[in-house]
Amino acid sequence: MMDRPEWRLSDGAVPYSEALAAMETRVADIRAGRAGELIWLLEHPPLYTAGTSAKPQDLLEPMRFPVHATGRGGQYTYHGPGQRVVYVMLDLRARRQDVRRFVFDLEEWAIRTLARFAVTAERRAGRVGVWVGRPDKPHLANGQPREDKIAAIGVRIRHWVSFHGLSINVEPDLSHYAGIVPCGIAEHGVTSLVDLGLPVTLADLDAALAATFDEVFGASRTLRPSAAA
Repeated sequence: MMDRPEWRLSDGAVPYSEALAAMETRVADIRAGRAGELIWLLEHPPLYTAGTSAKPQDLLEPMRFPVHATGRGGQYTYHGPGQRVVYVMLDLRARRQDVRRFVFDLEEWAIRTLARFAVTAERRAGRVGVWVGRPDKPHLANGQPREDKIAAIGVRIRHWVSFHGLSINVEPDLSHYAGIVPCGIAEHGVTSLVDLGLPVTLADLDAALAATFDEVFGASRTLRPSAAA
């Protein structure tokens, strides 16, 4: 059986470039067998990141915060204080070599974590990430119920080692999302645990993430193939 990944918690806001460099180094070390898997919990200072599918017109206020181009999948997203960023560096050679399933598992991890706070979070076809219904808000112009995004997913896989990961909104400044079209979806909004009326802290969320990790990823372990990916 594989060892459980190392868990690392960083206090304070970690600069994005510093985090990216650390992930690059760790992914190379995992690939080479010099280091084990890592789950890294942190916050960033206010910034926008552009995934590989980002559209220039979705950056509405380019001067508001620093904008970082990144190799992860997805479009524009926001990171900032009060949001738990979870960088997930797993060796998929020893798990499932299936990118879609890996994204599904990250969503499942967020869903199960949020359920610990009685939040019903769900997937939506054609929209990566995790969403909550907002019956307390007016319906959209087309009559559809309003939904808000609470967790974003953006990953990169290199030689079957993952990096980047997910972010869950605990208590960020939601007005900061106004500078982008989050994930390219303009018709729905963004929420957080505190916005939903739940007095949850980052420490509370971290404990729930740790409690639910093995429920999702413990079952995904397989024997490592002898051939390198």
